[in-house]
Amino acid sequence: MGNREDLVAGARRCLLERGYARTTVRDIAGAAGVSMAAIGYHYGSKEALLNAALMETVREWGDELARALSADPGVPADRRFAATWTRVVESFERNRPMWAVVYEVYAQIDHASELRQQLVDGMREGRLGLAQLLGGIDPARQPAEADTVGAFYQALLIGVMMQWLVDPESAPTGERLAEALRLVSG
Repeated sequence: MGNREDLVAGARRCLLERGYARTTVRDIAGAAGVSMAAIGYHYGSKEALLNAALMETVREWGDELARALSADPGVPADRRFAATWTRVVESFERNRPMWAVVYEVYAQIDHASELRQQLVDGMREGRLGLAQLLGGIDPARQPAEADTVGAFYQALLIGVMMQWLVDPESAPTGERLAEALRLVSG
């Protein structure tokens, strides 16, 4: 890897171990094995590097989730929602440090206009990805439906994730979410 890639890898480690606000330039440079000046040279600022590292980490989670959800396409339709959300919750467990950083960043959004735009773009992209991944809707063929269904899944994902981060013992499981959906829709 070159310095640029080493910096992203080091920033990712720091984000997951220390969090966004507590990560220093010195921490990143040490984790990456490069000089502190390399951060400014390659990224302009610590924040720009941390933002790039966070966005890459979240994208990788999306790829991991897509693989996990496509692992068992034979689940009957009546059990698919519960099975899907069981896997989503399992992915929270494997990626807890990342989600803690995501929520830390959300809390600072009013003070970081560059990061806000990256999150806006990421959420829009994520909404369409969720529509396709969880709802089976092709955004290229049904853009309005994909946006609507994706927004539903994104709201559900963010809410379940927050409950899981705060109190995993009482956060909803895939089965409880499926039961709730039956109760509110019928």
